[in-house]
Amino acid sequence: MLKGGLVSLNSALPTLKPMERKVAEYILERPSEVVNLSIQKLAGLADVSEATIVRLCRSLNYKGFQELKLRLAADLSGNDEPRTAYQEIEIDGPIGELVDSISHNNMRSIQDTMSVLSGESLEVAIDAMYRARKIVLFGVGASGVIAMDLKQKLTRINYWCETGLGVDELKTLAANLDERDVAFGISYSGGTRDVVDSLQLAGENGAKTISLTRFGTNPVAEAAQTNLFTSSLENSIRSGAMASRIAQLNVIDILYVGILRKDHDRHIRSLESTRKAIKRQT
Repeated sequence: MLKGGLVSLNSALPTLKPMERKVAEYILERPSEVVNLSIQKLAGLADVSEATIVRLCRSLNYKGFQELKLRLAADLSGNDEPRTAYQEIEIDGPIGELVDSISHNNMRSIQDTMSVLSGESLEVAIDAMYRARKIVLFGVGASGVIAMDLKQKLTRINYWCETGLGVDELKTLAANLDERDVAFGISYSGGTRDVVDSLQLAGENGAKTISLTRFGTNPVAEAAQTNLFTSSLENSIRSGAMASRIAQLNVIDILYVGILRKDHDRHIRSLESTRKAIKRQT
């Protein structure tokens, strides 16, 4: 069952154009009402054009208003708390509350990401990386940690994988890619200029480009051919390197296992070979 309407709307709010944001806020305030409305009726009640609602659905990567309504209905049919509810972290509270809040938010971030992560885009990304001659990962700061995790995993199964963590590395790696390669840009904010420029350069050279960013319209996603999104709902007290990092790592694990299962026997042999090599050193 399609879900994620509420998460998608909340996540996309900061990046929506004014009129799209207006109708999105109307929907969020009255989701149970909207699921029973036609696009014409909603346009009249929200005081926007039907075209604005269509553009909003496109911004959410939905096929149309009907898909948005189906996702909202699925969200509302659940008996548990809304997926948009994150707990505020009390800095001065007891350690038990700190454990509960952070663990809850990490789990919530993964759940929300499952609602906005496209299975079709995952399949495209996995196939492109599986077939690639070389995979280059672009990430700066906390996103560089995510990139290094994927590099370590892919190297273990014998993939030629490089990581660009600084401006010179990013541009140099991008300049040497071609149609046989994949460039993967990681940026929680979606606005990291060096990652945007590197993805664009890689794409100009013929490489397949993939992004992993927060949900919504952003420069990094626009620079890539295939977009993978994570939930971007976080309380202001917490930085993007906390719950969002857990969600990104979860996507990385999905990609890795997706690639591994494409040629399971060969990849398992590579894992066993590297395990023995490391064990021999210890």
